[in-house]
Amino acid sequence: MNFNLSEEHIMIRDAARDFAQTELLPGVIERDNKQKFPKELVKKMGALGFMGIMVDPKYGGSGMDAISYVLIMEELSKIDASASVMVSVNNSLVCYGLETYGSEEQKQKYLTKLATGEFLGAFCLSEPEAGSDATSQKTTAINKGDHYLINGTKNWITNGGSADVYLVIAQTDKDKGSHGINAFILEKDMEGFHIGPKEDKLGIRGSDTHTLQFNDVKVPKENRIGANGSGFRFAMKTLSGGRIGIASQALGIASGAYELALKYSKERKAFGTEICNHQAIAFKLADMYTEIEAARHLVMKAAWDKDQGNNYDKSSAMAKLYASKVAMEHTVEAVQIHGGNGFVKEYHVERLMRDAKITQIYEGTSEIQKIVISRSLIRE
Repeated sequence: MNFNLSEEHIMIRDAARDFAQTELLPGVIERDNKQKFPKELVKKMGALGFMGIMVDPKYGGSGMDAISYVLIMEELSKIDASASVMVSVNNSLVCYGLETYGSEEQKQKYLTKLATGEFLGAFCLSEPEAGSDATSQKTTAINKGDHYLINGTKNWITNGGSADVYLVIAQTDKDKGSHGINAFILEKDMEGFHIGPKEDKLGIRGSDTHTLQFNDVKVPKENRIGANGSGFRFAMKTLSGGRIGIASQALGIASGAYELALKYSKERKAFGTEICNHQAIAFKLADMYTEIEAARHLVMKAAWDKDQGNNYDKSSAMAKLYASKVAMEHTVEAVQIHGGNGFVKEYHVERLMRDAKITQIYEGTSEIQKIVISRSLIRE
């Protein structure tokens, strides 16, 4: 085992850190308040290769590994989780799904633009009655010969209002259960495609989240991804990789909060000394650092499994389960260490605390991760 980062990985991490500090940090509080993320920053992330990190260079991607992806996600998430979730969805769900399961024509038409940041992608699985229970799809795709007619509603869609390309999971044959589900590529300007109002969220407020409605949306047959009935498997395998992205996001949120808390504890004085010298605070910092390091090892192991071609269903679920728990618990501790200042926006930790919660919910709740882990253990 080698726990040292390569020189290339260090350069990638430092580039992401520099971008986060110089481009994301200015205006991050304003973006949170206004619930808006500027498209020009998405373009800049695309220019740096962050929107197609693991995509083959022949499709416009950076051709990097999953370890690089984790490093980039952590650094971006320390500063702005709204930015990092855009990167996560575009990479883990949309680009990965198209590159792994899409046809060559689909890759040339869509992946080449998604990987460079020219297009932004969205992944549409969740519905009002089909979140964790992904088999209960109510959105339908009726086969009309040379096209499908799609009807239904998707909600909690990240990049819902700003995406150009949408991967939509829909039921084609209800009698076949999970084997009657397909995945389709939709474009924003297709007739009958309606975008609902932006959700007013607790955290990741710069990221736009919308409900989408499909009313007889005509989708060409060539926009179906993979073989007929393969949509459920496509969604589940894609989400396994997505969990590495969200675990990395949670890790970044936690480590960002820790760094702010450590810095503040060395500056703030109480009872004649810096508060880091008081055991109550020092022990909090020790617990934070230890558990964040444990989360980092789980996240890196999941990324390593992916890079090695191993099955990463269990390791990605473990990473997301634990890293999201650490993020939630230790952003709360960071606020506590800041005292009254922790409740004030300008110190950033209250935003990180709000952002942390969603990592325990999206791309599979913590309870779903335990189902994935336990089933994997029982099968072994």
